[in-house]
Amino acid sequence: MKFGLKKMNQQDSDSNNENQSCSSSDSNPCPICLAPFLQESYLDTCFHKFCYKCILQWTKVVSHKESRRPSSVKCPLCKTENFSLIYGYDGSSFQRHYVNQGFEDSSFFSKAHKYRLQCYYTEPGILNDSINVSRYWKLRKYIQPNRWLESWLRREVQALLQEEDTEVILYHILGTVNSFFSRDEHSRQTKKPEMKQEEFKDVVSNAARPFLTAKTDRFVKELELFLASGLNIEAYDDVYLQRMGWNTPKTTEAAGESVEHNPVVPYLYIFDADSEND
Repeated sequence: MKFGLKKMNQQDSDSNNENQSCSSSDSNPCPICLAPFLQESYLDTCFHKFCYKCILQWTKVVSHKESRRPSSVKCPLCKTENFSLIYGYDGSSFQRHYVNQGFEDSSFFSKAHKYRLQCYYTEPGILNDSINVSRYWKLRKYIQPNRWLESWLRREVQALLQEEDTEVILYHILGTVNSFFSRDEHSRQTKKPEMKQEEFKDVVSNAARPFLTAKTDRFVKELELFLASGLNIEAYDDVYLQRMGWNTPKTTEAAGESVEHNPVVPYLYIFDADSEND
């Protein structure tokens, strides 16, 4: 542990020197989300630095490719084997999260939650030719209330944050969406569909960004797709999974069952161990 603290102190010192020579902190972003670091964390062997939530989610996504829960994970940058994530470092102590200490045993985090989380690590646009988002705005279909929106949002936010108690965030976003559509329904002003769409994206992004951070833009795109589909959650999942070539998640299946699909992780997929054999 003393060696780890010493190494982190040295890295912090090097990082400070680098920051002094840079005009902006954005020049050295998290390698996963490509945004400024939020709650810095380090892998315990190579000590490469990432946002805590980014590297935590990445290790969990990668672990789904294993037939059993792994006890270590390779660094996405240098491929060094690591056994835990170090975070909450205050200069003299730190907290540790072991790779095999995941959310697999959590009763609320269903297979459907895992599927949605992995969707955020795939390239966007998979449903662009199946769901006509622009038509949704042109025909003002958003005036019709979506009775499945609350349930879909709850699962989405829980999956992204990996937390069960997200009601405050859920109703904040849901209230923003409903208020936006309600204002349009009672407004006598007619805006171009493109302008209405951009305004919607800006309003929802501002409401969600404090909580979803780097995943906000993708979240808004996924929200648009769900609303434009006009489908209930089960039908929407079926369409999404068919296009991805994944198996349908069953929320009633026994806890702990392994996920049978292999997601693609953006930015870091080129560092996958399998890429060495390509």
